[in-house]
Amino acid sequence: MDLAKTALGGKVKVRLAEGTLDTQQLLSQIATGDPPDLIYIGRDRIGSLAARNALIPLEDCIAGEAIDTGDFIPSALSQVTLNDKVYGIPEFNVVQITMANADLLRQANVSITDVNGSDRTAMSVAAKSIYSLEGRNSDLIGVDSKIPEFLPLWVKAAGADMMSKDGRTARLDSKEAIDSLAWAANIYEEQGGFSRIKSIRDSADTFGEGNQFASGTLGVMPMEQWYINTLNSVTPNAPMVFDTVRNLKGHTIAFASGSAWAIPKGSKNAPAACRWARVMTSTAAWKKAASTRLADRKKEGGDFTGLLTGNQTADREIRTMVTAASMPWSSAVDAMYEANDHTFSMPANPADAEFTAAWQEAVGKVLNKEIPAKQALGEAQETAQKALDAAWTIMDRGN
Repeated sequence: MDLAKTALGGKVKVRLAEGTLDTQQLLSQIATGDPPDLIYIGRDRIGSLAARNALIPLEDCIAGEAIDTGDFIPSALSQVTLNDKVYGIPEFNVVQITMANADLLRQANVSITDVNGSDRTAMSVAAKSIYSLEGRNSDLIGVDSKIPEFLPLWVKAAGADMMSKDGRTARLDSKEAIDSLAWAANIYEEQGGFSRIKSIRDSADTFGEGNQFASGTLGVMPMEQWYINTLNSVTPNAPMVFDTVRNLKGHTIAFASGSAWAIPKGSKNAPAACRWARVMTSTAAWKKAASTRLADRKKEGGDFTGLLTGNQTADREIRTMVTAASMPWSSAVDAMYEANDHTFSMPANPADAEFTAAWQEAVGKVLNKEIPAKQALGEAQETAQKALDAAWTIMDRGN
């Protein structure tokens, strides 16, 4: 932020509004002609705002500030691109890797390759084996498949997409999607049911010394890469083992998400907003941030495990600064960067909120044992496609 303020010069005043962006409030501000000059938003929300003519296309911004879009992770850039127009400057990238308690794997006679997703039968067997360890199943999760949030990951791992690449067609009722949801939900059923898993998960000391891996109450789960830093900071001696998440062919895969800077329609200082976005996502800014984190970790006597920026050039340079050289943390860093090279994202579309709500509601019905996966995703497909058709019709007419 200091670098960005300097780049703006002394005549530009910066006032930050902290907290989560309220979409309805933003739309009201745009309607009354008093929007913020710049917003910081999840990339999965860009499409619907752009479709509602709430954001400025950034072609002039990108050209004027000489922003090299080739620096960005392709999946991150595609997530902020709607109808071939860019509406956001990506910042941060979030991916998943497989994290596991090595002691529990050993006790259950299970290896990390059994639980990285490449063999779903082996993963299901491992879940039951860990869960069934003598005297432990009252508070123990063998494998957490992390649905609903990671259903897109499992569907892609099976070889399918939940939406067409152009963002116009829902594909929620494919065989791969149905099989993936049924499998991921059944993992919970074989460990006492989702309500039991959720109760243990919700009561966990996720960010403290009593986290599930350190306390031996969780065997395996795919998890966002930022959790490496948390574990390394609070429980560096936890018995961990890491791998990427892998598809059914054994290849690394990750479902990318993250944030972006976007400029609302009616911004009174769009050029300054654009410069802020450019500097905040620049390689120089990221290296400064990484250097500060590195210094802080040295003071604490710990490792710097890297960070994922959304900027490929910055990622490469920051990786050379990583100090996590010993196992298991070096393998965690390797998995993180490998995952970052094999990402996909949900395409930008004008009905992103409705689409997400449709498939997440379907997962909820399956987890609550209301209806089977095929019926739930069939209903979700119909709902999602109607929302997409309506939103694209309005947008196409507007264009």
